[in-house]
Amino acid sequence: MVSVPAPCPLLLLLLLLPLLPLLHVSATTPDPCELDDDDFRCVCNFTDPQPDWSSAFQCMSAVEVEIRAGGRSLQPFIKIADTEPKQHADLLRALRLRRLTVGAAQVPAPLLFALLRGLGYSRLKELTLEDLEVTGTTPPPPPLETTGPALTTLTLRNLSWAIGDTWLFELQQWLKPGLKVLNIAQAHSLTFSCAELRAFPALTTLDLSDNPGLGDSGLTAALCQHKFPALRELVLRNAGIETPNGVCVALVAAGVQPHRLDLSHNSLRTTDPDAPGCVWPSALSSLNLSFADLEQVPKGLPASLSVLDLSCNRLKRAPRSDELPPKVSSLTLDGNPFLDPGAPNHQENPNDSGVASACARSTLAVGMSGTLALLRGAGPFA
Repeated sequence: MVSVPAPCPLLLLLLLLPLLPLLHVSATTPDPCELDDDDFRCVCNFTDPQPDWSSAFQCMSAVEVEIRAGGRSLQPFIKIADTEPKQHADLLRALRLRRLTVGAAQVPAPLLFALLRGLGYSRLKELTLEDLEVTGTTPPPPPLETTGPALTTLTLRNLSWAIGDTWLFELQQWLKPGLKVLNIAQAHSLTFSCAELRAFPALTTLDLSDNPGLGDSGLTAALCQHKFPALRELVLRNAGIETPNGVCVALVAAGVQPHRLDLSHNSLRTTDPDAPGCVWPSALSSLNLSFADLEQVPKGLPASLSVLDLSCNRLKRAPRSDELPPKVSSLTLDGNPFLDPGAPNHQENPNDSGVASACARSTLAVGMSGTLALLRGAGPFA
């Protein structure tokens, strides 16, 4: 009998290649995969120099699967990219798999896109790719009937691409329309090829958090004009954002109308008085400015706001009514020095557990029917 080499775990589960030969594994070798008692979550970490890839078969019944390849190169498995997954379409559709995480590997681009093509026959809804180095050039785009999965959520964290700024365009071609949530963190480049990029017609949430090099100008480049027509929530935590006004300029240039905007965990500064004014998108109703190193309420905030979070800043006094947008009905101020003079500097270490508990115990969400209603006619408050 001819021995069939064991394929990498990425495609082991999803392309259902011919059965692997039985591998001799020492009884003392830890099993790289663990499946919980409910057959719901399966985690594989192939760190051994000679990993037992066949261990991944136990993940076939799981709903949520996490596979990490121990940082190794998957170039030896490049021939698997030529596998035709259509012959296993019925079996792929029968998988319970809904959430998949693939990470810690150097992956040839043809192999990655072969994975996506195979996933197109599955019922996968959420895909996370993290800590991957994607090497080589991309294969030609697939025919429309053989594109990748119909995802609702795609998370990309710490990916590097040899193909440069066209990576999002290339990736987009292998996904079916309908993506609703896109998270991109620790990106090596967020300067997209906007001319080639197609619109994301169903995308309602775009999260560019944990990209400290993005900044105001980078945001303008990343928000390709008219590519996010359905955007409702934009999250920019720890994204090097400098001023709310700079974000406003980027939103207007992109032609987007988000309802919720999160600028927390950025060291915001006062807008330059000589900077041109900006009219915020009229749909914006919620703004998170927590952990933003603010000593005062920024000027020029959206007049349409009904929800404003200023928690865990450096406010030494309560905001006056004339410093707040006129329609704010929910104002959060917990964790500021005027409420807790003994609180530590939140911006120095926003992940400190003491700070988190201080903010949690000092919550002050003011409703229009309560104190804030009195503020409108009373001026400053303490």
